[in-house]
Formats: sequence, C-alpha cells, structure tokens
Amino acid sequence: MKRFLSATAVLALTSGAAAADFNLTILHTNDFHSRFEPISKYDGPCPAEDNAAGDCFGGTARLVNAIKDAKSRSSNFVLVDGGDQFQGSLFYTRYKGKMAAEMMNMLGYDGMTVGNHEFDDGPEVLAGFMNEINFPILMSNADVSAEPLLAGKLARSAVIERAGEPIGLIGLTTEDTPELASPGETVVFLDSVAAVQGEVDLLTARGVNKIIVLSHSGYGVDQMVAKNTTGVDVIVGGHSNSLLSNTNDRADGPYPTMVNQTAIVQAYAYGKYLGELNVTFDDEGNVKQASGEPVLIDGSTPEDEATLARIAELAAPLEEIRNKVVANTTDPIDGDQAVCRIKECQMGNLVADAMLDRVADQGIEVAIQNSGGLRASIDAGEVTMGEVLAVLPFQNTLSTFQVSGAELIEALENGVSQIDKAAGRFPQVAGMTFTVDPKADVGRRISDVTVSGMPIDPEKTYGMVSNNYVRNGGDGYATFKTAKNAYDYGPDLADVTAEFIAKNGDYTPYIDGRIKIK
Repeated sequence: MKRFLSATAVLALTSGAAAADFNLTILHTNDFHSRFEPISKYDGPCPAEDNAAGDCFGGTARLVNAIKDAKSRSSNFVLVDGGDQFQGSLFYTRYKGKMAAEMMNMLGYDGMTVGNHEFDDGPEVLAGFMNEINFPILMSNADVSAEPLLAGKLARSAVIERAGEPIGLIGLTTEDTPELASPGETVVFLDSVAAVQGEVDLLTARGVNKIIVLSHSGYGVDQMVAKNTTGVDVIVGGHSNSLLSNTNDRADGPYPTMVNQTAIVQAYAYGKYLGELNVTFDDEGNVKQASGEPVLIDGSTPEDEATLARIAELAAPLEEIRNKVVANTTDPIDGDQAVCRIKECQMGNLVADAMLDRVADQGIEVAIQNSGGLRASIDAGEVTMGEVLAVLPFQNTLSTFQVSGAELIEALENGVSQIDKAAGRFPQVAGMTFTVDPKADVGRRISDVTVSGMPIDPEKTYGMVSNNYVRNGGDGYATFKTAKNAYDYGPDLADVTAEFIAKNGDYTPYIDGRIKIK
C-alpha cells in the first residue's frame, strides 16, 4: 500500500531545499464509466471484429500501454483521475466498485476525486471501493462526519511526494450530487470555492506549495473555482466530459485553459484519451509553464495481453446478466428500422415512454428518442436483458434539459428533415403529438404540435428528456447543444427501459397516433 505524507514528513522535505525549477508530468483520466473494454466511435461497445481492424478506442488494456508510453517521456509524473469511475457498463452492474479498484491499482493511480456516480449505490459501495484501493480518494466540499461508513476515512486532501517534493491533492465534487445520485442525508455538500480555499490554506501552512485540485464539477465550475481562489496550481477536471485540446476542432477549450495562474485540464471521457500535462514550477511553487495535449488512445495503441486476459475472465459471468429475464411482453415489440425511421413505432413509444416516466417528477414534459438509436425488435414472451441491450446497445444515458417551444419545433423539423432517406434522426416522442408533411419543404414540415395535450407555446420553456447523444447535437439536433440546465449523465437508457417494461406486469406494445403523417 502506498504511504501518504504526514505533516512532519512534509516539513522535513521542504526544509533546506535548494532553489530550482521542478518539472512534473500530470497524467490524467476522468469519467471512465466502467469502459474496461474498447469503445466504438459512438462511445458504446465495439465489436471484436472492429477492434481487430483497429477501429476501436480505449479499453484498459490499451490504457496500460498509453500510460507506459507517457511515463517514458517523463522522469517525474503522477497519475490521477477526475471521478466517475463507476457506472456505464455491465461490469459495474456485476462488480460494482471492485473491478474499478483492481484496474486502477494495477495502473498505478496516485489519487482521484469522488464523482457523483461513485454515490449511485450509496455510501456503502463507495466505502467498499475505498477499502480496496491503495491511493487516496478525496472530497473537500462535503461533511461526511455523520456518515459512519465514510467518517474519518474519506479525506478532503492528501500529500504525496515526487522527487523529494510534497505535492498537495484536493478533491472536489459537484455540489448537486444529492440530486444526481444517492449520497444519503448524512452527507452534506458545501460551497466549492470555500472548501478548496480552506484546504489550500491548510496545505500551504504545512509547507506544500504545489497544489492540484482533482475536480468532478465540470469545466465551467473549474474556471469559477480558479478565478475565485488563490494557491491552486492545476485543476484536473471531470463531470462535463469536456475535451480540452489545442489541435482538435471540436475541443471545448484550450489545453490547458489558463485562469489567472491556474492550469485547467480535462480529457473527455470513457478512456478515449489520456491527458498529459507538463508543468514547470519555480521554487516558490508558482507555475512557470504548463503545456501538453490529450493523447488519443486509438487502434494504434497495442493492448496489454495480461490485462486482456483478466478482463476476459471478468467478462465471462456477464453472459448471465445478458441472459437474465427482466420482463414479459404480450406481443412482439416492433423496432424495425424501416418503420421507426419514418413514423411512430412500438419500440419508439416504449423507449420514449420509459424515459419520460423516469423523470416526470422532475418537471419534465417531453421525451425525444432518435430512431437511429433503436437497433432491434423484441419477441413476445420473456424479455432478457440481452434483448434490451440489442435494442439499445450504445450505453446512452438519460439527458434532461430545458428548451423553448420554438426550439422544440426546430428540433422536430430537424428530426423529419430526412424522412425520405429513412434517416436515424426521425424523432420518437412521448408527452407530445405532432403532424408531419413529408412533401413540404424542409424546415416547414411540422404542424399541430401539442405538449401535455395543449398547443405548443413558442415562448414557453419546456422540460425535456432525451439521450446524451441527441442532447449533444447527434443526428443533427444542434438546437439542444446550447439547451439550458442540461444534465447528460443520468441512468443508462437500457436499464431505464428494462425497468419500465417490468413495472406493471406484462407489457403490451402499442401505437396511439402521437405522430401523424399527412
């Protein structure tokens, strides 16, 4: 087990040190979400044949070699994580935090922060994960003293040592975690800025002048924290799945993003990239230079054979989950793409209804599911999780957000703009009705839109749910990219759908005229 430095050890390190620049490479990941196996370009499962062809990304076996290569470029490095190792694949469903702990220990992480999904199954699973890892997991902005599973165990900060220098690590977790996960009433979340500054002051008083915040709070909050605190040198982010880059046209900002003297980095999600930031500190701990770029972990990165074998071993029992009966249906549920991509279909109604049912108590009125995300039908009788995953294989998550009525109409126009091509953007909906005229000009095909039984008001704000792919502009839904109060990291859509089918006994598929075609 790794040892972390006491206050006495920190003072010993800092006394009598000669003035010199200090170089440190910060390797980082965030929002891994149990993607131990390679992912496709859509962030979902990647078939073995595609992986063999070099068309897949990430996976822990590739991450092993990506980290090894990055370490070879530096004589002094740390490996840290911005949270949300939990949730996102059947590996988490089966193993909870145990597999994540095993893989992170093997990779040699030096620290991480708590992500909101680390609380998905309450403090108990998080505590079990903490018992397995040999590095600190941190959260500064919460009072856990009333939670016996975490009290005295979940620290706010830690100090590690590199090349004779103490380095402070501070954890930060999104303040709205109680709304997104299940931390329980005994965990009280606090103001981010005050929490970080408090830990910086404590570390500084101990003689630590190189401080890294591991933040699962999102790119915007990270910039706010950097602007309103002093003494933070680097923020390694997560939660918003932001790709910061100096070379990628789709980047959310530069790598690093500098706010005052603080360097902010983040490396998208799902193990697709390994962040690599090179920092030069002066003797007083100030950042003199910070540069780098996330490394894309694509098919050119070889897979470590031992890791592949271990993942395959752990994957074997997942067949039991895939064969698990989760519900019954009285009739086949039609998910034929030739139907769902041009009109209302049974599978579209099922998935849209399931999404809306899950979040209706959050002020959400409308659901939209792109038909391209529906990949199969389901036979009558017993429904297995494997069948649900065949319909919804992309590991999409529920996204909630707000749009105006005018923006909703614009999104529907996009959805039907390629109906003649049976494109995957065709919208399956719940909570609303509309009419389509396929012969009208593109942009003028939608009419008679109602929401909750009332004519749509272009000026009114409506709560919506979709999947994270659509909310982020997939299938041409660019209108949703700038939606207000967006949250893209809800539960897996396949799980939501399976639970909905099972909710009221045998499920009977149907269509009800919510989409009319002229």
